[in-house]
Order: sequence, then C-alpha cells, then structure tokens
Amino acid sequence: MTIRTITARTAAELVRRDPSRDPAVVRQARAIVTDVRERGENALRLWMRRLDSVRPPFVISRRGLHRAWNATPRDVRRAIDTAVRHAQRVAAQQMPASSVIKVRPGVVIESHVTALSRVACYVPGGRFPLPSTAVMTVVPASVAGVKDIAVLCPSPSPVVMAAALAAGATSVSRLGGAQAIAAAAYGTTSFAAVDKIVGPGNAWVTAAKMLVAPDCAIDFRAGPSEIVVWSNDGPAEWIAADLAAQAEHDRAARAILVTSRLRLAKDVRDRLKAHGRPSNVSLWVGNRREIVALINQLAPEHLVCDRLEDSRLTVAATTFVGPWSAQAAGDYCTGSNHVLPTGGGARVRGGLAPADFVRVSTIQTLTERGLRSIAGPIVTLAEAEGLRAHARSINIRLQGRLP
Repeated sequence: MTIRTITARTAAELVRRDPSRDPAVVRQARAIVTDVRERGENALRLWMRRLDSVRPPFVISRRGLHRAWNATPRDVRRAIDTAVRHAQRVAAQQMPASSVIKVRPGVVIESHVTALSRVACYVPGGRFPLPSTAVMTVVPASVAGVKDIAVLCPSPSPVVMAAALAAGATSVSRLGGAQAIAAAAYGTTSFAAVDKIVGPGNAWVTAAKMLVAPDCAIDFRAGPSEIVVWSNDGPAEWIAADLAAQAEHDRAARAILVTSRLRLAKDVRDRLKAHGRPSNVSLWVGNRREIVALINQLAPEHLVCDRLEDSRLTVAATTFVGPWSAQAAGDYCTGSNHVLPTGGGARVRGGLAPADFVRVSTIQTLTERGLRSIAGPIVTLAEAEGLRAHARSINIRLQGRLP
C-alpha cells in the first residue's frame, strides 16, 4: 500500500466522480427506468426476476413482518429499539415548525409545515443486511408525520424487516435496483407511486434516482460510502480500524487517511495488514493547508478529525471529533442520521432529516390597511421592472373599495 503525497495533480485524481456517473451505469439504469415507466408491472416483474431472482408477490404481509420481529434475537431487538429511540430524539429536535409572522399591521404570513403523503425508503440488499438503514430512513419520515412509509429492499432479511417495523414503516416490499426506483417514481399495478424516494444504494440505484428526479422528488445522491480521517495524533490502530470498517461496505466505498505525519501514515499502513489491506483504502501526506483544501474539494460523507477547530475549517456531511467519536457509532446509535450525501453533495447539505419529508408553504393575508401601507414600494418596484400590469393590479385597489 503506497503512501502518496498531496499535490494539485494527485488531489484532482482523488476527487474523482463516483461510479453512479459512469456513462455505462447511467445507460443501463436509463434502459430499466424507461422500461418500467412505459410497461409498468410487466417490466418490474421482468427485471426483478432477471436481476434479483425475485418473483411476486413483492409486498411482505404484516404478519410476515411480525414473524420477522419475533425471529430476531432479543439482544438485536433491544439494539434496534435503542437506535430507533435515539434517532427519534434527534429527529424531533430537527423538525421544522409552522409559524405566524406579523410583518406589519395588516400583513400576515403563515408558514405551514405539512407532511408528504407517501414516501419510499430504499434499503440496500447487497453484501450485508442493513437494519440500521431501515431505521435511519423510516424514523425521520415517521417523526415528520408521513402516513404511508414504504420500505424497498431486494432481499430483506428478518432483521431488516424487524427494524422497519420498529421504526414505523407501513409496508416492506421485496423490490430493489433501478427497477424499484422506477416503480416508486411512476407506479405499477402492485406498487403505488410515491411523493419522494430516499435512501442510499449502489451505482445503478443512485443513477436511477437521478434519472427519475424530474418526475419524483428524491433526497440526494447517496452512493458508495466515503470516509476521510484527518489525524496527526492517532492512535494508528484505531484509525486503521475505522478505515477498514468503512471500506468493508463494498468495493466502491472509499476510505482515506490524510495526515502531516509520515510516521503515523506508516503505522496505519502496518496496522491495516490485520484487516487484509483493503484495496479501497488510501493514505496521503501533506501540510495543513493542503489537507484542508483536499477535504473541502472532496466534501466527504464522513470526516473524522482530532480537534473541534479542525472541523470548523472543513466541509463534510457529518464530522466526528476526537478519538472516542468512532464513525461506526454514528452508523447505528448516536441518533444522528447516517443517510448522507456522497460525491461532493455535502457542499450544499447534510444528512436525511424530517425536513426532507415535509412541504413548507406560506399563506399570505393582507387587509386594506396592510396593502395601502406597502403599495408605494410595490408599485415602484413593478414599474422599475417594466411590469405595468403588476402595478395596475395594486393601483386599482387603491382607487376604490370592494364592490
């Protein structure tokens, strides 16, 4: 495993686009999405059989979900309950609130927060069952007040079904891949269309989400996982464990150490031998300025750093500060959501939250007194823009009363 030096060229190489932008992946995802949109249920059944060896019925019965809960070991159920409780506590504090703002006498703006009606929460079904992702996608939707929360997973294990049930899911369906995303966006005979699709997935799922986004709201690009560890303090053994933990998600995941201490990088490299030296881990050395610039170019999903002041210099979807703030803790039980933007998305937003499951709209009420009090600026601005009909719609009210 080579330790590389941060330069403008190597940084540009590291800040590469994620696999969901690969033209071949996008082309394959588009073919599936188009087929499901045009042929509906028949196409969905075809692609589920061909790609996942899954046949209908796709929806798991309520009785089946309860059987899965009962089949889940007691200690795992307790862990799920802890994860749900902590996620609910954080989400409740993040929930947007309705408000009434009296701008001036006779001018009142009401801000209304309304939950979406139906959402789809995608839970990957790859190398490992991910009950934590069921918790992290369903809980904020439930806290937001969504009445119909559909979990999609191509191969939901009992523990995933148990987590979905505990988190508040309405249904769980054995649907996955680009075909599941298309079914959620456009609807089929067996699966009604949703208002929004959320959750992480592989490159094809992520590409499909981007393709349906003009027709169905999505959360963000949540593709293969990313972690950057920025440390000069160590300990090397803990850093190696964190990098290996993130790298095990899948081969497309990226785990990166950046440090100013070559000795620490070498120690981490040595410790990675115990983890089989995963190929998707890379080690980089540079000065503080170069490291900060690289992190901000990456805008990673997860950042781990030694000190709070370091976190204030950088952009990441979520940041873990200090040696005891293990990134894996955030994957499960801190309460902070682990569904996070990847591929540089953290430049503009953080993780999934109740705000992603609500519609915020305004109601504007003006009295005669209120309109007259702001008519001057309205007319002036309308005329400055050359929109005379706008100005006239105000002036006609000033010249008389309601008939």
